[in-house]
Amino acid sequence: MAATYRQPGVVLTDRMFTVPLDHERPDGEQIEVFGREVVSTEQGGGERPWLLYLEGGPGNAARRFVGREAWLGRALKDYRVLLMDQRGTGRSTPANRQTLPLRGGPREQADYLARFRADSIVKDAELIRQNLTGGAPWTVLGQSFGGFCVTRYLSSAPEGLSAALVTGGLPSLDAHADDVYRAAYPRIERKVAAHYARYPQDVDRVRRVAEHLAEHRPVLNGGYRLTVEAFQSLGIALGGGSGSHTLHYLLENAFARTLTGLQLSDAFQEAAQAALSYAAHPLYAVLHESIYAQDHRPTGWAAERVRTEFPQFDAERALASDAPVLFTGESVHPWAFTCDPSLSPLRETAELLAQRTDWTPLYDAGRLARNEVPVAAAVYHDDMYVDTAHSLRTAHAIKGLRTWVTDEFEHDGLRQGPVLDRLLALVRGDA
Repeated sequence: MAATYRQPGVVLTDRMFTVPLDHERPDGEQIEVFGREVVSTEQGGGERPWLLYLEGGPGNAARRFVGREAWLGRALKDYRVLLMDQRGTGRSTPANRQTLPLRGGPREQADYLARFRADSIVKDAELIRQNLTGGAPWTVLGQSFGGFCVTRYLSSAPEGLSAALVTGGLPSLDAHADDVYRAAYPRIERKVAAHYARYPQDVDRVRRVAEHLAEHRPVLNGGYRLTVEAFQSLGIALGGGSGSHTLHYLLENAFARTLTGLQLSDAFQEAAQAALSYAAHPLYAVLHESIYAQDHRPTGWAAERVRTEFPQFDAERALASDAPVLFTGESVHPWAFTCDPSLSPLRETAELLAQRTDWTPLYDAGRLARNEVPVAAAVYHDDMYVDTAHSLRTAHAIKGLRTWVTDEFEHDGLRQGPVLDRLLALVRGDA
């Protein structure tokens, strides 16, 4: 039964939907997908059209807003909004180290999770749409990986859409994971250089932390094994609007002077573990490279393999010279399943997914070229997470798509600026 309650300025209704695990077998095993309906208290839902929000990820639940935070207030002027926890996340049937052993061993777990990509997410959304709207199409808003899902939606079920909005999430239609990371490392290097230019004192701080980690290989208070490579991955923050500042403040309190000498401070350990742990969103790590897999080629830990082509990211080499230690960005590596106690039980499952070859195509270039759905996309110039050149090629491949390219925001621009207002104006022909 749906539960309805209030927050400042909004009425929320929690809804649970039953969908097939495998949409090719609609009468087979069922799982649950959770959605939170949000309407304005002043205007109510009434006959307002629906807007479905698809969160970034993979593996992230829909954002938990309080009231009309971020873009939600603007959306509620025109829509009733559904915040959907994509399968396996949030209040949907969970998939994590605690629940996946119920499926069986690593092989059974990998087979199960192979059905958690954008194609299945879109089919879930279509069943939910028919339940909520009586068959009327809805507008869909996709942030980051949510934009990958929107592109899949346009490829497979455009009849379900009245309009499509994408922010920082136009994927390449045909790039292999190797191509994605080969394009990513130079962008990451630019973001790190910009951070060090803003905070030159961090060059020495990062080096000192890396030297300490290389010598001591500490286990953080929460159980995370903080290796040099794991420390470098804190650079994922540099893709967000305030990420450089957040990283700087983390580094300035890295050490505490103790009776036994310098140790990593409790404050640093707490913040680092919070930033690095996948406990709240393990599917982000387990499924990350599979979001690029569609050509019957294994992803094979592409980020780890391609990194060897960029030796400037080798911390050991940097520490042996006077080169700065570089952070890395949005990538998942095999060592994460050794360092992170929330991932270590899933190490074999992740390896099986990395070697899997039966991935089917996610996008239909021919159908996208004939698209009739109004589409607008914000492409963030030099986005650290999604390659701008890949996004623009896809934008040109989708008939009628209107693109807004901006360097005013980073990848999380939807949270920080009037991005939704601009996209709505574009998709309605008002800009």
